[in-house]
Amino acid sequence: MQELGKVHQLIISIFGHNMVFNLEAIAMTWIVFAILILFGFFASRKKSRLPGPLQAMGELFVSQLFALTEDALDKDLAKTYGPMITALFMFLLLSNWIGMIPYLEEPTKDLNTPLSLGLMGFVIAHYAGIKSKGFKTYAKAYFEPIFFMMPLNLIGELAKIVSISFRLFGNIMGGSIIILVVSYLTYSVILPPFLNAFFGLFVGGIQAFVFTMLTVVYISVQVK
Repeated sequence: MQELGKVHQLIISIFGHNMVFNLEAIAMTWIVFAILILFGFFASRKKSRLPGPLQAMGELFVSQLFALTEDALDKDLAKTYGPMITALFMFLLLSNWIGMIPYLEEPTKDLNTPLSLGLMGFVIAHYAGIKSKGFKTYAKAYFEPIFFMMPLNLIGELAKIVSISFRLFGNIMGGSIIILVVSYLTYSVILPPFLNAFFGLFVGGIQAFVFTMLTVVYISVQVK
């Protein structure tokens, strides 16, 4: 129970301002990166018409996520943004599942991770909108239906970052707290394995999919 709220931090002072880094979140993120890089290497090392388990799993991820991206955008835009969407989903899925391994924690349990991914999706979506429509048409949309609606339209766009980020953070952090509290009360005997399966596999998978699909939808809204 003492682990609740305990964060290992690295504090660096630069020009009188302290920069605080969550060492656990950074370490877990790099572990996720390493696993995904190894998965990609071994899945594509010996490609064949009769795929092995890793190649089949990789092809399943890519084909399904590209198909979903094509449905939301179109075939040309899917070629541009499909790889990013696939990588985003696989990163979030593994980040949410890695907490089921003893002594490892979800990097998405730190708000900085989902918030940075939300900002990334926001920037990419609006860049795609400007590139697709041109800046004049893109900017004009903020003044519709009446010009003085611009502040509300702008706030609505910024609220998407908060919504998508806090949804993921709240679900993963909430699940971790529930598992920790129940484990403490039951001496890690009765419910924790079932809670791990529910919050880790089910909720973690659903939240990774929701975050990814919302990113696709935000891009689609801007380019159409």
